[in-house]
Amino acid sequence: MHSVHLASTHRAFDTRIFHKECQTLQKAGHRVTLIVPHAASETVDGVAIHAVPLPRDGKERLTRTLFTLYRAARLYPRTALIHLHDAELLPYALLLKAEGYRVVYDMHEDTPRQVRYQHWIPEALRPLVAEGMRGLEALAARWFDAIVVAEPVIGERFPQAAPVLVRNFPLRDELLLAGGAPYTERPPHVAYVGTITRVRGVLEVIAAMGMVPAAHSARLQLAGSFHPATLEAEARQIESWDRVDFHGWLPRTEVAGVLASARVGVVTFHPTARYRSNYPTKLFEYMAAGLPVVVSAFDHLRPFVEAHRCGLMVDPQDPIAIADAVEWLLAHPEAAEAMGQRGRKAVEETYHWEREARKLTALYRHLEREGPRT
Repeated sequence: MHSVHLASTHRAFDTRIFHKECQTLQKAGHRVTLIVPHAASETVDGVAIHAVPLPRDGKERLTRTLFTLYRAARLYPRTALIHLHDAELLPYALLLKAEGYRVVYDMHEDTPRQVRYQHWIPEALRPLVAEGMRGLEALAARWFDAIVVAEPVIGERFPQAAPVLVRNFPLRDELLLAGGAPYTERPPHVAYVGTITRVRGVLEVIAAMGMVPAAHSARLQLAGSFHPATLEAEARQIESWDRVDFHGWLPRTEVAGVLASARVGVVTFHPTARYRSNYPTKLFEYMAAGLPVVVSAFDHLRPFVEAHRCGLMVDPQDPIAIADAVEWLLAHPEAAEAMGQRGRKAVEETYHWEREARKLTALYRHLEREGPRT
């Protein structure tokens, strides 16, 4: 089939969309096109990137960019399968379905919950927007040809649609850098990689670095983009910012380098409704890189962290607890290395993308055999 992916808020080389799903489908023999805001159209690793203009701001993205993506999708014949990655595109995806296209909706997040934490939506409007998205997604579940969900909790909202669970686990060997320094010879670096927001605990992690005894010479390797951008200025005002090396957004190869030089991975999301049921991708990425983890003490994460004995669980809003966990791991390198090795083994055996990819390709085989859902 010709799989046409639509994304409005993601980068062209987003890990789940491009490196995992598009690459998986291309290797399975499908023709794959990704329509996305990007500098220029190009073909990379067999995937055709159909670029639309990059928006200047969020307002333009929600107006001109969404319509431009819709028009670009209509350039392809109705035999193409539209694979949707952003909830804000749902109105246009419903139009495409009405026009005769088959549509798969790939839910990366629990959108109604996510909306309630979007800083760019006026707080008074968030409940209304959340309910509106809930209604659109319910309609999509009844009418679209398939629903893909990244986490079980998302799929629980659509039992009648029989959603396909394709977890966002890491590629098995992507973040294991060959030739990296042995664990016990690495500098005392702590890694925080990914989207940087207040509710993902970045301010507490930076504060915690100032509480780790100076004798350890610990430094935080911070990589990603601040959301909102104004949060960066607030983070830089924290006294212990001088213990932070900020790298900005990095391509995946450089992320692997950051993790290969670290001795601890931190993922301390706040106990919001969204994160009390969320499986943080970065948790499994740290495990894949062989790092012991410091992670929020949420019940749904205990089966991963405690069962595999791959890290320490803490109160994510307590910088002292985070600092104590980091200090313990730095002070006990042999035990910390063993934690990292157990986490790495768990990824090798269970929590890897290659296992999830089989579910995605099986869905496409099913859709090849079936006609469009009416």
